[in-house]
Formats: sequence, structure tokens, C-alpha cells
Amino acid sequence: MKLSFVIPAYNEETNIGKCLGKIREEIQNKPYDIEIIVVNNASTDRTKEIASSFQNVKIVDEPKKGLVQARQSGFIASSGDLIANVDADTILTPRWIDKVLEEFSKNSELIALSGPFIYYDLPRATNIGVRIFYYLGFVSYLANRFIFRTGAMLQGGNFIIRKSALEKIGGYNLEFDFYGEDTDIACRLNKIGPVKFTFNLPMYTSGRRLAAEGVITMGMRYGINYLWTIIFKKPFTKNFIDIRPKNNKSHFS
Repeated sequence: MKLSFVIPAYNEETNIGKCLGKIREEIQNKPYDIEIIVVNNASTDRTKEIASSFQNVKIVDEPKKGLVQARQSGFIASSGDLIANVDADTILTPRWIDKVLEEFSKNSELIALSGPFIYYDLPRATNIGVRIFYYLGFVSYLANRFIFRTGAMLQGGNFIIRKSALEKIGGYNLEFDFYGEDTDIACRLNKIGPVKFTFNLPMYTSGRRLAAEGVITMGMRYGINYLWTIIFKKPFTKNFIDIRPKNNKSHFS
């Protein structure tokens, strides 16, 4: 079973090396069939140069800026049976790849898998609060999936999809750019097969957005976009702030 990593990257020279380095570390001396794709999403810094310095990393240039646009470009360029959608500021936890392959191998009907984030650069108290938010979301996920059958739960930046399932639903919805993109894909996938969220598949990531905008603000924003996407099939919040450290001015897309 071939696994394709698709990593959108816009001006991520600070993080892309750590992300790729951990993937290379996890696959070293393992009999995996792995493909790594970095989607250079209109970067103006050294993102492409750094990504290109890693052996066997495929670079896809996507000049149209946008997270979902980048995911779509990576999906089109991928050749794996499974597509792992991770972000440039994420770092794999130990045995992440093993767990993914085990889940899909033991359940041939499973079409998507996801897990939570652990913010490696935020205080423990903040991570506890985030964990509580995940638990609340998980309760909603169980109700939506098994009772109302209207949707499922995926964490953007830490989710894996069977390519055949993604092809069946027509790829990513380009009406979404940031908020609600993971909920939209989860809802559409849920109509054709099982979508699983498990706390046994965590992923390390930067908490820079939470730090910049505030945990409560972000929790409310993600929550309303989650519900809005399930009910109305479109995002509630269409603009987002670029929180990259090299950009001193707030940028809205």
C-alpha cells in the first residue's frame, strides 16, 4: 500500500525542514512505499529551495495561493493509494506511519482517518484546554456520524484519505480556502464510506495561530465553521489572517 504525503507550503522556510526531516527519520530503514510531495504555494522565501534539498521529495508549484488549492494540486500529482494531508508546520509523532497503514490494512472499507493536534510550542495548560475542545468535538462527531448520519470529523493537517474515495467525490471543494475545509471533505466522504477520528493518531504542530489570535477566539471560530459547513455546506468565515513570523503585516485572503 503506497502512501503519498501532500504538504502545502506557503513561505514555510522556518518549518518545512523539520517537517520533512521527521518524515525521513520515520521511514529510514523501513519497507514502506512512500511518496513525499511538497506543494510550493506561491512562496517568496526559501521554502522551495529547502524542500528541494531533501532527497526524493517531489516539488509541485501551485501559483494560486490557498490551502485547499494546494491540497488539490498535490492530490492530482500523487500516485499513492493513500494520501496523507499534513501541513508544513507539523511533525510526525512516533509510529504515525505504522498506525496509519495498520488502520487501513485491517479495514478495507475505511476511506479516511484522522487524529488530534498536540501543540509543541504552547503551555501544557493550553494543550489541556485544546484537549477538552477535541472531546466536545468528538461527541459531536459521534452524534453526526452514527445518529444523524450528516457528517464526520477530520483534523486539517492530520488526515489520510484513500485516493480512490477522493476521486469518487471529485476531489477537494475549492469554494473553501481555510476554515471548514476539513469538515467539508469529511461530510462528503462520510456519504460513501467510514471516516474515523481517533485520539491514537496525534500529530505535533505549531500553536502560532492560537497564540496570535487566542485560544477562545479560535475555538469559537472553528466551532461555528464546523457547524455552518455541516448545515449549509459552505464556510462561515471566508477570510483568515496570515500568521507567519516573517510577515509583519496582517494579510487577508
